[in-house]
Amino acid sequence: MAIALDLINVVPNPYYAFSAYEVNQLDNRIKIVNLPAKCTVSIFTVGGTLVRKFNRDVPVDNSDGQVYSTSIPNREISLDWDLKNFKGIPVASGVYLIHVDAPGLGTKTIKWFGMTRPLDLDTF
Repeated sequence: MAIALDLINVVPNPYYAFSAYEVNQLDNRIKIVNLPAKCTVSIFTVGGTLVRKFNRDVPVDNSDGQVYSTSIPNREISLDWDLKNFKGIPVASGVYLIHVDAPGLGTKTIKWFGMTRPLDLDTF
């Protein structure tokens, strides 16, 4: 089960004001990948302030009724973070701690560095 936790990661890391996952100039987005179906993802500043929390509970549809910890075809195993806090305000550049708590598997903490860009409305 520890192997499943080792696969959890955040991409891109570091984030330098751009990611291939962004869909337009106003979008800021990273992905937390290889997540189990049921987990809680909490994002903290290095000072310990909770910035954002996601509760994942993806239903697993298997013909044999078993729940698998590995990826299942056609099931989303990643989580998008729009680099905003609970209130929808963009986070500042810096280091963040991403804590994943997966019941029955354990926990994993990932350090993530992001450099955000100022909004440039003159390019529209």
